[in-house]
Amino acid sequence: MPLQYNEYYNEQTGLTIGLKKLLFSEQSDYQLVEVYETDTWGNLMTIDGMVMLSERDEFVYHEMLAHTAMFTHPKPERVLIIGGGDGGTAREVLKHASVTHVDMVEIDKTVVDASKLHFPGVGDFDNPNLNVSYEDGIAFVKNVKIPYDVIIIDGSDPVGPAEGLFEKDFYQFCINALSDDGVLTAQTESPWVESYYPSMKKVFYALDDLFPISKMYLSFIPLYPAGMWSMACASKTVDPLSDEVIERINSSEKKFSSLKYYNAEIHTGSFALPNFVKDIIKR
Repeated sequence: MPLQYNEYYNEQTGLTIGLKKLLFSEQSDYQLVEVYETDTWGNLMTIDGMVMLSERDEFVYHEMLAHTAMFTHPKPERVLIIGGGDGGTAREVLKHASVTHVDMVEIDKTVVDASKLHFPGVGDFDNPNLNVSYEDGIAFVKNVKIPYDVIIIDGSDPVGPAEGLFEKDFYQFCINALSDDGVLTAQTESPWVESYYPSMKKVFYALDDLFPISKMYLSFIPLYPAGMWSMACASKTVDPLSDEVIERINSSEKKFSSLKYYNAEIHTGSFALPNFVKDIIKR
């Protein structure tokens, strides 16, 4: 095994992480799932050679994807997570007292198995309000009968089984599956990597067409390509930058004091986009 893990996002440009040993490797029906012990970032999960999470920085992605949606909704009770097999997004969602039911739909059980084994601090899989099912998230959301207050798209990069999570038809299914005041968030790749731009445009144009309110926001995740990561927030009624949302975050400050990244200032500031990022999704 090489002493380094390399993920290239543009020819020979990419990320290098020092490795100690391989802990898990399984080729599922969908993808290659591997877990390494690293020299700096704790355990690291990759899928088909792309970083999914590390123990040291996973909180950034999961807090930003989950709490932005959960605080935007006035009282989220039913939540759907598409993907999210490591369990981190569900962990953050379940911190909200209003939540009564979470469906996590992960296509690949291998991801959940690897996370339970090598990332025991990430998931909250024993929570009675969490229901995990192993099936295609696109087919699942197409057939929702009872609407959700929040839908979170926690998929991998737009290749393989996650490719359909960047298509307009999928987001039409999502808006149909949301309650009248429903909120959606999704991960939407790095603004620094030009090969991601077509997928980013697909998502943001679709959300702009389908939802009354849709915005890009940013977070900074060291082990994702180029370190800057974009996410989408779309809502049927509530603007994520409205005073009522900021008040909800501030009034919950003590309860959520254990969060390592997300707070009211970060929530507001994350929607401030550099001009070059605005240009990517400008129509």
